[in-house]
Amino acid sequence: MEGDEPQDDGSDCLLSFADVCKDYGEDGSALRGMNLDIHAGEFLTLLGPSGGGKSTALMMLAGFDTPTSGDILYKGQSIANTPAHRRNFGVVFQTRALFPHLTALQNVAYPLRMRGVPRAEATKRAREALARVHLAPLVGKRPARLAAGEQQRVALARIMVFEPDVIIMDEPLASLDMDLAIRMEEEIRQIHENLGNTVVYATQDHTEAIALSDRIAIINAGAVQQTGTPEALYEEPQNAYTARFMGETNMLQGTVTSYDEPSCQVTLDTGEEVTATAINVSGAGARTRLSVRPERLIFNPDEMQVPNRYKAKVLSMDFRGDHTVVHLRLASETLLEAKIPNAQAENGFGTESVIEIGWRSEHCRALDPPT
Repeated sequence: MEGDEPQDDGSDCLLSFADVCKDYGEDGSALRGMNLDIHAGEFLTLLGPSGGGKSTALMMLAGFDTPTSGDILYKGQSIANTPAHRRNFGVVFQTRALFPHLTALQNVAYPLRMRGVPRAEATKRAREALARVHLAPLVGKRPARLAAGEQQRVALARIMVFEPDVIIMDEPLASLDMDLAIRMEEEIRQIHENLGNTVVYATQDHTEAIALSDRIAIINAGAVQQTGTPEALYEEPQNAYTARFMGETNMLQGTVTSYDEPSCQVTLDTGEEVTATAINVSGAGARTRLSVRPERLIFNPDEMQVPNRYKAKVLSMDFRGDHTVVHLRLASETLLEAKIPNAQAENGFGTESVIEIGWRSEHCRALDPPT
């Protein structure tokens, strides 16, 4: 798959998407040859935009849809056409899908009762699952009497109770406010650490993915762009799409003028000469996009350590709590953003100041050309 990191020897590969396509005819394709390995016990997040194919992939993994072509493997065996009830997978939807006429306890006990577990045993295990998500006092309440976060925890308890081999979560925090979503992230992370299940998660929020995941797969237009640890994807994107989707970045277009791996020289469309790390360029003459994270910009850089240095005017400074965003303009009209931790000492400049800024070549990645 494009941009994927080398896989292990495969001994811990639990699930695989193998060239999976999903075609909806005139409505287009949701997945276009998706390849992805999921390892036993990991928390893997599918990260991408709405309509990128995340939910389609999860619904096929859960057994609620089937591929048009390709295969889905579980422990080396095809499950592409195995119905959902024959897979020991648990699914948490964004809508939570609780039975409104049942209490929290009855909702959680329901999957056990469907599996033939005696009522007393099912009730006991349901109480234990609700206690695990800190809802023991609310076992007798129906969903309408529960807050959104409490409903989401009931949904989590309902899949935990039958000890699924794989937990599938489709944007479960999307409808929650920020504070509640952060608390639920902590709950989900703790549950994964305690149970050790394999979790396949989907979200559009890169901060959520970074907080939760062992590994992230960037999904766009029905295909995997790149996979890796949150740190690797943020610091070492292989293409411009991954760089942008993993967080804020300065993206600069230009042409490679010389190439001496691992470095290259790039002339920006606005005229600046930049030394960069060659990641996804074919050689001299190739078009490229440079990615430089805002926190990597250096103010008043040392000449020996920073080859890329430019005069810039400070347009504005936006206080963001723990950091300040500085908006800059080079003489060529190129616009840049920098981030400064507010714990640092006074910077000695303000709006309308003309200063020198720069960045190291190892923090400037020459990626695929503009489209």
